[in-house]
Amino acid sequence: MSAVSARLPVFPWDKLEPYKAAANGHPDGIVDLSVGTPVDPVPAVVQKALVDAADSPGYPTVWGTVELRDAITGWAGRRLGARGVDHRNVLPIVGSKELVAWLPTQLGLGAGDQVAFPALAYPTYEVGARLAGAEPVTYADDPSAELDPARVKLLWLNSPSNPTGRVLPAEALARIVAWAREHGVLVASDECYLELGWEADPVSVLHPDVCGGSFEGLIAVHSLSKRSNFAGYRLAFLLGDADVLRDLLQIRKHGGMMTAAPVQAAAAAALDDDAHVAEQRERYAARRELLREALLAHGFTIEHSEASLYLWASRGEDCWETVAHLAELGILVAPGDFYGEAGARHVRVALTASDERVAAAVERLAKA
Repeated sequence: MSAVSARLPVFPWDKLEPYKAAANGHPDGIVDLSVGTPVDPVPAVVQKALVDAADSPGYPTVWGTVELRDAITGWAGRRLGARGVDHRNVLPIVGSKELVAWLPTQLGLGAGDQVAFPALAYPTYEVGARLAGAEPVTYADDPSAELDPARVKLLWLNSPSNPTGRVLPAEALARIVAWAREHGVLVASDECYLELGWEADPVSVLHPDVCGGSFEGLIAVHSLSKRSNFAGYRLAFLLGDADVLRDLLQIRKHGGMMTAAPVQAAAAAALDDDAHVAEQRERYAARRELLREALLAHGFTIEHSEASLYLWASRGEDCWETVAHLAELGILVAPGDFYGEAGARHVRVALTASDERVAAAVERLAKA
């Protein structure tokens, strides 16, 4: 075993391959609800901006164009209610997963430092800690009551949650932010699903009700992948503490971590246009309602799931039994234990399939 592989967990999705093969064997084909990858068209306004900027022979900048930074600051005020955001408070990144995986390293964390994240969470939080040589630690509910502030250097929040769709209220976020500031813990809030609230209105850590109007000790991670079907373009962005972002910008300049100029133009167009986001929300809302009702009628319970692109569902059995059961129907879902031991009796059902495939899943669940 190499030194690198020894530091990293086993890539979980490889375990799903036999079930994917079984689902592919269904006469009407697979309905893949396992991965949250967009399937709908890239909005026309985004495609046009990309094409119009195609003649970009020079190197792009890591900090992004003025137009992109203006679009990010405008969006933050309009959508997050964040006050006083300027260019010092923004930093484009090469997709949010890249940032999650490398943030602890870029912050200079290592042996003796702890990186904390929810017990049910996106696996890349743990990967990022291990790549830096830091210690990954989890919390079940309230990090201020469960963690050692003397050792935790980076605290990940994730609201709306992947995989559960749980939303933390503003009061809970404000309490955590106050605790982190008291102890000098940097808070990184993964808010990539914030524009996809269904039964709750997600709040950013940069909202004045949470941060008190100051971005000190806070960075928020946002993505265009879900709200704008932008996953194939690879651009996300950070907002928050100007001092932290200044240091990250310098590191990323040295590392050449830049996004292509046409993609920056496309991102600016996506952030300036709210109409396509509303249209995409309607698509996901309709799919969510169909799948939710079909799963409930099939004997599932659904917990949290008040936001994001997933239903957190259970049949009261080991998650792999549920995966196998659905694979027999040609439906592939993600086992809950991919996201932590606390998910061992749940599965994550993604809303990211076409209307036709969602309808097929609903029909199969009804007939089984």
